[in-house]
Amino acid sequence: MTEPRLTPALRPLEGLGRWVIVAVESLGRFGSFLALALVTMVTPPFKVAALLGRIHYIGFRSLLIILLTGAFTGMVLGLQIFFTLSRFGSEAFLGPAVALTLVRELGPVLGALMVTGRAGSALTAELGIMRITEQIDALTVMALSPMRYLVAPSILAGIITFPLMTALFDVVGIFGGYLVGVKLLGLSAGTYFGEMQTFVDMGDVMMGVWKSISFGIIVTWVCTYKGFHVAHGAEGVARATTQAVVLSSVLILVWDYFLGSVLP
Repeated sequence: MTEPRLTPALRPLEGLGRWVIVAVESLGRFGSFLALALVTMVTPPFKVAALLGRIHYIGFRSLLIILLTGAFTGMVLGLQIFFTLSRFGSEAFLGPAVALTLVRELGPVLGALMVTGRAGSALTAELGIMRITEQIDALTVMALSPMRYLVAPSILAGIITFPLMTALFDVVGIFGGYLVGVKLLGLSAGTYFGEMQTFVDMGDVMMGVWKSISFGIIVTWVCTYKGFHVAHGAEGVARATTQAVVLSSVLILVWDYFLGSVLP
C-alpha cells in the first residue's frame, strides 16, 4: 500500500514528527549505552590495569593544561574583581569572591571543558579508529567485552580524575588570585585568606565536587559513545570527534545551570 499524500499544510508537522522520533531513538541509545557501561563497571572481573591506563590517559596527561588554565583564570579573576570591588570600597572581599567563583562555577566548568578538548577528543578518535579498523569487532569475536575493556574503565576514570583535577584547578586559581591581589595590588595576605575562610563553607566545596563528578560521567559517556558508534572512514572519525566535543561542551553548560539551580 502506498502512503497517503499529505497536504502542504501538514508537511511541516510530518518533518517535526520525524525529528522527534529520531531524537527519542538517539536518547534511548545513549541511555542504554550508559546503563550497560554502569552495570559492567560494578560487575566483576574488574580490569584494574585498563582503569589505571585510562586514569593516566585522561587525568595525568591533562595536568599541564589544567594548571595553566587554573593559574591564569585566578589571576584574571583577581585583577577584574579587585577593580570592581574597589569602586565600592570592598577590596577586603577579594579572597572569598575569587574562591567562590572558582569552587562553585569556573573550576568544575573550565576544567571539564579543557579536559574535553584534550582527552575527550582523543578518546573519541582512539575508539573511532579501533572501530573502523575492526579491532572492536575482533574483541567481540574473541568473546571479550569491548564495554568492559574500553568503555567502563574510561567512565570510571572520569569519575575519579575530574574531581581531582578540579581541586587542582581551584587551588592553583586561588593562588593566582593571591599573586595578583596581594603581591601586585597590595592587599593584605591575612585579609585575602581570612575572609575566604569566613565566607566559603563545605556546601560550596561539595557543589564543586558534585559538578565535577557529573561532568566526568558526561564527558566520558558522550566521547566513548561517539567513538564506539563512529561511521566508516576517516571522515566518520573526524565527524564523531567534532560531535563529541561540541555535545559534551553543551551538556556541561546545561547541566551546570541545572545543578546550580537545584543544589543550595
